[in-house]
This record gives sequence, structure tokens and C-alpha cells, in this order.
Amino acid sequence: MHIGYARVSTKEQHLDLQLDALKGAGCETFFSETASGAKAERQELDRLLSQVRKGDVIVIWKLDRLGRSLKHLVEVVTTLMEKGVGLKSLQDPIDTTTAQGRLIFNIFASLAEFERDLIRERTNAGLQAARARGRMGGRPKGLSAAAAKKAVAAAALYKEGQLSVSDIARNQNISKATLYSYLRHRGVTIGAYKKLPLKQKVMKVELSLTVENNNKFVRGKNKSREDIEWGILRRYQMEKPHKDSHRYILTIPYQTDEELDRIIFEDILGEAHRIADMRNGFIEADVISLDDPERSW
Repeated sequence: MHIGYARVSTKEQHLDLQLDALKGAGCETFFSETASGAKAERQELDRLLSQVRKGDVIVIWKLDRLGRSLKHLVEVVTTLMEKGVGLKSLQDPIDTTTAQGRLIFNIFASLAEFERDLIRERTNAGLQAARARGRMGGRPKGLSAAAAKKAVAAAALYKEGQLSVSDIARNQNISKATLYSYLRHRGVTIGAYKKLPLKQKVMKVELSLTVENNNKFVRGKNKSREDIEWGILRRYQMEKPHKDSHRYILTIPYQTDEELDRIIFEDILGEAHRIADMRNGFIEADVISLDDPERSW
């Protein structure tokens, strides 16, 4: 089967010329798109390459419609030839279904490899000439005057052990990675720093919890609530102001705000949702801090 591929770079350009030529060449199926030749991803071309089968022939208007560069063109055509798919360009002497066309393409492939070798040789020659003149590539070694001052201050704060790594980095307006780099530069043993123990905090919260069945044919919400109370809420000194109420007072120990959020969202609400879901139900919940009324989850 002869399959046509047409491409223009901008919406102002038209595909008519290419499509008419492809029809005249006997193409039965067409793939066309508007995409810059520099783009690595071209959806229609990718779709075409994934659908072609052995014995098919891809027909294009010109070689530059298919490949982004000579290297890319060689890679595409090599893949097609491995699949047993031919390529024919209407404006170039390329037809890989013939021996002459394959010969010309192989010459192009050799030229592409020759071009890469030339670029490599020129790059290496340029680097050697630069080294001979005393110029070395890469980032200059050592620290600038401003960075050296920050390194001294950061090392002093780190040795004191009164601030966390995050606090020191924030104080010096640098990242943690840069801080560690400064410490190594100053010869500071990083493992010697001891992190200050975090103080245990406690927060009282009010949980409003509704447990419902997924539909009227399910009868599991009461059992789900019992399992949630006994399996989860009692871990946090559960208080229930009224026996039949859906409100609970919980006392949650934590060290950081991140840990508090994790306990509420994962250990309490997440587990409650899992228990209700096992009995074909769901939960609706609100959590409000009694110590800080502006905080809620």
C-alpha cells in the first residue's frame, strides 16, 4: 500500500500542493499535519510510523517534510527499512524500494556520519587550542568572596548546633544543598551535627463524623461507626459529649504541623473512609481545632 505523508510548518501554509502530488503518485491513505520541522514530537508522523506494515511504501513530497535533520532522517529511514517499509520522495532521487534508491540513501547516511565526525574533531581541536592558551572549561573552582563569607557564617552556625539545617539555610538565604557544599568546603564534618529533639505537642480537636450507606439496600453504617470508634478514635482519648451524638473530642499528640496533618488526614479520616468503604458506605467529616479555632481540616 502506498501511504502519503504531508507536512507544513505554519497554519499560513497550505497542504494542497503536496496532497495533489501524493494523490497523483497513487497514494491510498494520507497522513498530514501542521508542525514545525524542529519539533521532536509530531503526532501524525508517529501514528504513521506505528501503523505501517511490511511491504508498505511511504510517499513524501520532499525529504525535509519527513526528517528534522539529516541524522533524524537517516534514523527514520533505517527503521523503515528494518520493517520492510519503503520510502519514496517525489522531489528527490530517493526510492528505497529500488537498488539505486537504496544506494543513494546509503551515501546520505555516510555523509551524515562524516558530518558528525567533523563536528567532533572541530570541537576537540577547539578545546585543545583553548587549553594551550591557558583557558580551562567548566565552572571556576573555589568560592567567590561573597560565597566565602556565607560559608564561614554557615559553618559557625552549624558547629553551634542551636539551629536546624533548614534554619541555617534560610538565615543565609541559600539552599540546603549549597549549605552542605559550603560545609564541605570549610572542612566541617557533617555527621557531627546533632539535631535538636522536637518538643511533644498536643492539640484538642472536634471531629464531626457522619457515616452513610452507599444505597438503601445496604445496612452497615452503624457497624462501621462502631469499628471507627473502637479501632481509630479511642487511640486519641476519644470523648463523646452525648451518647447519640456524631461529635467527638480527640486529643492528638504531635511534634510538627506536617505530622499533625498526616495524623488527621491519613491515620484518622483515611482509615475511617477505608472502614466505611469495606461495608459499602462512605463518610463525611469536619475537624476543627479547639486550641486554635482558625485551624480546620
